[in-house]
Amino acid sequence: MGNRARAGERRKTKPAVVGAVIAVLVGGGGFGAYALLGGGAAADDDGTRAASVQDDVRTGPLSADEVTTAAGRFLTAWASGEASEAAAATDDPEAATALLTAYAKDARIGNVTLTPGTATGAEVPFSVKGTVSYGEAAEPLAYDSALTVVRRAGDGEPRVHWEPSVVHPDLKEGDRLVTGEAGTPPVKALDRDGGELTTETYPSLGSVLDGLREKYGEKAGGKAGVELRIVRGEESEKAKLSDKTLLELSEGTPGTVRTTLNPSLQAAAEAQVAKKKRASVVVLRPSTGEILAVANSSRGFNTAFQGSLAPGSTMKVITASMLIEKGLASMDEKHPCPKYFSYGGWKFQNDDKFEIKGGSFKASFARSCNTAFISQAPELKNDDLTKQAQQVFGLGLNNWQVGVPTFDGSVPVQSAAPMGASLIGQGGVRMNPLNMASVAATVKAGVFHQPYLVSPEVDGRRVATASRTLSAGTLAQLRELMSYTASYGTAAEAMAGVSGDRGAKTGSAEVDGQKKPNGWFTAYRGDLAAAGVVQAAGHGGSTAGPIVAELLKHGG
Repeated sequence: MGNRARAGERRKTKPAVVGAVIAVLVGGGGFGAYALLGGGAAADDDGTRAASVQDDVRTGPLSADEVTTAAGRFLTAWASGEASEAAAATDDPEAATALLTAYAKDARIGNVTLTPGTATGAEVPFSVKGTVSYGEAAEPLAYDSALTVVRRAGDGEPRVHWEPSVVHPDLKEGDRLVTGEAGTPPVKALDRDGGELTTETYPSLGSVLDGLREKYGEKAGGKAGVELRIVRGEESEKAKLSDKTLLELSEGTPGTVRTTLNPSLQAAAEAQVAKKKRASVVVLRPSTGEILAVANSSRGFNTAFQGSLAPGSTMKVITASMLIEKGLASMDEKHPCPKYFSYGGWKFQNDDKFEIKGGSFKASFARSCNTAFISQAPELKNDDLTKQAQQVFGLGLNNWQVGVPTFDGSVPVQSAAPMGASLIGQGGVRMNPLNMASVAATVKAGVFHQPYLVSPEVDGRRVATASRTLSAGTLAQLRELMSYTASYGTAAEAMAGVSGDRGAKTGSAEVDGQKKPNGWFTAYRGDLAAAGVVQAAGHGGSTAGPIVAELLKHGG
C-alpha cells in the first residue's frame, strides 16, 4: 500500500491536467481508468524532464509507478495528437515521431481514445478507438495493442520502448499505415466448387486472401475502393508478408479468383487446428499438386505456408531416399542403431537412448532411430542432402509459384556436426507443413508436383519442377518404409483409423529455450497427402498425428 498511497498523494497535489487533457490513474500497479477529453500538450514541461531529478543513473527494476507514469504520458500525448510529445516519451523519438505523425496525416485517424488495461510488470495493454476519415467517408476503428516501459540507455529514465507494433500490432519495421484509394482492387476468392472464401467462414485464410489480392487484384478485373491498409516495407517484403486491409471505407468492385481449396476439407482442417495451440496443417493432392486445405490455429502469420522451422525426423524421408540411392542403406538389410554416435565433435543419441541390435533399416526408420542416419554421415559429401532435396523434392530453390507467398524450404550445405544434424531434420534445415506435405506427396506420386493454390492456367505462370525422379527400386523401398511406419512404427497409433494405401513419418524437433519439442507428422493416403506441426507440444505422433490422420480419412 505504501507505493499506492504515495502515488495517490502525488496525483492530488499535482494532477496530470494541461489544457483540457485529463488523465485519471487509479491503482499503483495498473490502470483503473484513463479518460482523454479534448486536446492539449503532455503533462511534463518538456520531453526530457523526469518525475524526479537526480544526478545518478536510475537502475534496477521499474516500479509500478514508473511504468504507470511513463505509459500515461505517452498515451496522453498520442491521443491528443501531439506526436513529438508522445515520441519524447519513448526510447526512439525520431522513429516514433515519424510513425505517430503519419498516424494522423497518412492514415487519417482522428478522435483517438486510448484505454489502458492492467499492467503486467512493465507491459501495458491498451485499446484504441478512433475514426478514419477520407473525403466524405468516415468509419470507426477499434483494435488492441500493448507497450512496454524500459529504462532509457544513458540515464535510466523510464520510457516506452519504441517499436511499430505499439501503434498497431500488425506493423513491422518499415511498414506504413495509409488511408486512400487502394492501389490493388479487392478480389473475391472462390473454392474449387465456386463457393466464396471468407474469414468469417474460414478464420485461417486471412493471410491467404491478402496474398491472393496482392497477386491477382490487378488481373482479376476489379476496381479499388477506399481503405485503411498496411503498406509493407522492406523487412516485411523479405518475410513475404502481403499488404493488409484493416478497414474499408468505401467498397471496391472485386474481381474473382478461383482456388483449389476443397470446402469440406478446409472446414475440417480449421476444426482440427482449433483443438490445439500453435497448430498448422496443409493437405495436397499428390497427382496434381493442388492445395486442398491450409489452416493455422494462430491467426495472422501463415506458418503453414511461410513458417521456417526445423522439421525433425520427418526429414528422414528425404535422407532415407538419399541413403538408399547411394547404397548406404537398404530396407531389409541390417543397419546400425546404437544408443550414441559421435560425429563432428557432437555426441548424438536416440530418444530415451534406445538402441536396436541387429535390426534392419526398416526397423530404424519406423522407430525413428537418429543414430541410424547420422552413422552414415562419414560416407557423405557436405552437399549430398542439399542436392537430394533440390533435385528430387523441389525444395530449397525459392522458385515455387503457388499463387500466394510461400517459404519453399531450406537445406543449406553444412559440414561436420551440423551436417550430421541436418540428416535428422535439425541443424540448419528449415521447413513448413506445405513443404513436408509436398515431400509425402512426392513419395506417393513418384514425381514432384509443385503445390499450387491457383491453377497456373489462370495467369500462365510456370511452376517449379524437379530435375530428376527416384528410381523405381528406391521409390518402392521408400513407400514400404512409410507404410511400415504407419502400421507398426511411431505413426501407428495416429494412423490406426486410416485405411487403404497409406504411409507416414513422425518428427519431433528440439528448439533452444523450449521445454517441449515441435511435433511434426507427414503422411499420405490414396490421392491425399498432408503434413502438420504443433509447436512446443511434444512428439509428433500424439500432437500433429491425429490432425493429419483425421484429414486423410476424407478420402483421396
